[in-house]
Amino acid sequence: MQNIRNVAIIAHVDHGKTTLVDRMLHQAKLFRDNQETGELILDNNDLERERGITILSKNVSVRYKGYKINIIDTPGHSDFGGEVERVLNMADGVLLVVDAFEGPMPQTRFVLQKAIELGLKPIVVVNKVDKPNCDPEATQEAVFDLMFNLGANNDQLEFPTAYGSAKQGWMGEDWQTPTDDISYLMDLIIEHIPEPKTDDGSTQMMISSLDYSSYLGRIAVGRLHRGTLQAGQSITLVKRDGSHIGSKIKELYTFEGLGKERTKQTVEAGEICAVLMELDKNVMFEIGDTICDSVNPEALPPIKVDEPTMSMLFTINNSPFFGKEGKYVTSRHLRDRLYAELEKNLAMRIEETDSPDRLLVYGRGIMHLSVLIETMRREGYELQVGQPRVIIREIDGQRCEPVEQLTVLVPEEHSSKVIDIVTRRKGEVGTIDTKGDRVQLDFTIPSRGIIGLRNTLLTATGGEAVIAHRFLEFQPWKGDIDDHKYGALIAKETGEATAYSISKLQDRGPFFIEPGDHVYAGQVIGESLRPGNDIVINVVTAKNLTNMRTKSADEKSTCSPAIKMSLEEAMEYIRDDEYLEITPHSLRIRKIILDEIERKRAAIAAGNRDNEE
Repeated sequence: MQNIRNVAIIAHVDHGKTTLVDRMLHQAKLFRDNQETGELILDNNDLERERGITILSKNVSVRYKGYKINIIDTPGHSDFGGEVERVLNMADGVLLVVDAFEGPMPQTRFVLQKAIELGLKPIVVVNKVDKPNCDPEATQEAVFDLMFNLGANNDQLEFPTAYGSAKQGWMGEDWQTPTDDISYLMDLIIEHIPEPKTDDGSTQMMISSLDYSSYLGRIAVGRLHRGTLQAGQSITLVKRDGSHIGSKIKELYTFEGLGKERTKQTVEAGEICAVLMELDKNVMFEIGDTICDSVNPEALPPIKVDEPTMSMLFTINNSPFFGKEGKYVTSRHLRDRLYAELEKNLAMRIEETDSPDRLLVYGRGIMHLSVLIETMRREGYELQVGQPRVIIREIDGQRCEPVEQLTVLVPEEHSSKVIDIVTRRKGEVGTIDTKGDRVQLDFTIPSRGIIGLRNTLLTATGGEAVIAHRFLEFQPWKGDIDDHKYGALIAKETGEATAYSISKLQDRGPFFIEPGDHVYAGQVIGESLRPGNDIVINVVTAKNLTNMRTKSADEKSTCSPAIKMSLEEAMEYIRDDEYLEITPHSLRIRKIILDEIERKRAAIAAGNRDNEE
């Protein structure tokens, strides 16, 4: 058997994980010295580069000192728990990358907990030791304490540590003594990450990931747990529901460098490979299925994935501006795209509603759902989504809701404001630690309280707050949250907004639109300063021109800058009687009922129903 090491890299967002992988690829001389590779080779998805996060796991491999090291890049955010779970199933050890200044953060904890539960051996990389005021030794101690608290065994607690700077391209034993390269870390991987464990018996390979080729179709990716695989071999595909399907391996691939290479050699247990199967067009394999021996098929236990905690209504875009920007606008387009996502997005669920145009989509959080929506809009889809709602469960006869651990890092002078805001949302203060000139506040808070919290905290702290959260568990219902949301400014007519109208109406509240933007009746174009009161206004009125009033005078109207929200901010902002309209180039908040009179009738009817109850 060839010398193989399967290692997953885990870290909190922006702790340097992807940069470190780039360095490992360069250390293994994967590129010519004069080859232009760019930065962040693994985060090759536009969304990943923009957000600085890893969403989808990738597989690359490097050859070093006669060993093949399969490197698996994992998502750092708890919303991508489905990805994390299946990635760690392919690894025998993990590189835990931690920022020397920030130390272990909530998302580090989430993925590390998964790795420890699976019994994986960790190597700790204390990165960014060149940061001012950092304390690498205290960070290493904090990692030890975290692992101990997560129930790590003695072998896991005796982890080796490499100190260095991935950006500067060095790793070593001592953080005060820079080395020439990262060979110290590569040696640690060979020495401390165990070779793949393999059992005796017939062929077993869990499908952990899916690849797709426009020429070949769907390709199964996973780690071969036992037995061997070879092109042309007869196999049995065991589905998650226990059904058996006979098939044959058409083509077999192993990972070399950044890509896949077709192989005619036998792949042995412990290797990560990609399999193209001969299957009927009606047969679809999924993540969690097992490729088994044709004579004696034995399935592996299916991957356990954390349950969704949040739902959103997805529906077709039926606004007056529908179809102006998107390529895919029908309910069939929407349904096909969402069901296709289910095949590779393990933590997502879809539920039918009473209308074929509306689907309930369940996910792990706002970020999990927003990444899906952002991907769809870039592909040319138009859609509308409703207000995010947390999932309520009945546990032992009690109404329970998801609760999260929230960590906020702020300058000391803002800490009391943060505590006040979070406790109003039913958050409970845990620990308060001072880190240099900043304070780290830990809370437990219902997932409901986190919706819209980021904007509020950033405003209250002048943009200084660093916020992270992760799912803890379902706990008994914490009671109603009084969020004091302001009312909406709603457009009365369809047309082009004028500077004259907006400047005259600025005392009503801040606007989301600018002069020249096209609006439609029923669109939410700003925030009313009156809590709970919606105001309908006309922003398409132009100044009447007379011999005394000229058009040039109209251009002197001054308007405050419009508030521009990101997709996630808009998703958190909408109320229960509103939709967020999403097109390839626009985000618009609108009332579900566009007509003002119909809205009033619906409100009266709803009030009567409440009184009857």
